[in-house]
Amino acid sequence: QVQLVESGGGLVQAGGSLRLSCAASGSIVSINAMGWYRQAPGKQRELVAAITSGGTTNYADSVKGRFTISRDNAKNTVYLQMNGMNPKDTAVYYCNADIYRSGRMWPTAYWGQGTQVTVSS
Repeated sequence: QVQLVESGGGLVQAGGSLRLSCAASGSIVSINAMGWYRQAPGKQRELVAAITSGGTTNYADSVKGRFTISRDNAKNTVYLQMNGMNPKDTAVYYCNADIYRSGRMWPTAYWGQGTQVTVSS
């Protein structure tokens, strides 16, 4: 069993900040990439940011310079620091992790439960 549990979502004013956390637990051998996706009403889910086990990052153009992804490998946790938020950031945010489990040759993608982020104008 592997679970990803998210926290940190909520309501924030435009220009404000939030920090999301996502902790993986269970029968984990190692974690490769971790990331954050979001889905706004009526839109497709999109990649917000991703980070490798070595710390290499990539971001959606819409969040570059405003959001920062980081991870704590000892805690199997990924974070998303969101600064300078605007109403277009309103969405359900999902964390993702590619996880190696014991006895399996290839990693499996796991998803968090989703956390609502709402930015008011």
